[in-house]
Amino acid sequence: MKILKRIFFAILIFVALLLIVALFVPKAFTSEAEVVINEPKQQVFNYIKFVKNQDNFGVWQLSDPDMKTIASGADGSVGFKYSWDGEKTGKGSQTITHIVDGERMESELDFGFGEPARSYFILKELAPEQTSVTWGITGKSPYPWNLMNLFMNMDDQFKEGLGNLKRILER
Repeated sequence: MKILKRIFFAILIFVALLLIVALFVPKAFTSEAEVVINEPKQQVFNYIKFVKNQDNFGVWQLSDPDMKTIASGADGSVGFKYSWDGEKTGKGSQTITHIVDGERMESELDFGFGEPARSYFILKELAPEQTSVTWGITGKSPYPWNLMNLFMNMDDQFKEGLGNLKRILER
């Protein structure tokens, strides 16, 4: 019985330490990546502005091909909402909130807890047939989930997804 008490108190102390550490971990997070695609900026934009196209290049979507999706509104325009429910991806939704034609597409990502995050694509013309694409996310994790910010970095997933996008568009 003594050993069980010690184990219980050790676990209790460990959880208390994690909660204390979480008080000092920033709640805000940002991840992004950039790629150069050898296609005209408007052509690239005309592909990325459609949220459903992320099923073809997004790492998360490709990792869960059996996820169920529901779309409402006109894809590629403000207000379009794309919801998913998958074994690996969980439940969530993405809603287009802002579009600057040929330049930028922003959306709100709601994962069902905390404040929704903001996802974005930013395009810059480097040459008539060369476009820089930045894909990223910013948001806030609620306490104590902000502790995960110490271990979570999505830069590699964005980089991989942009590599997939480059392969698709440069075919």
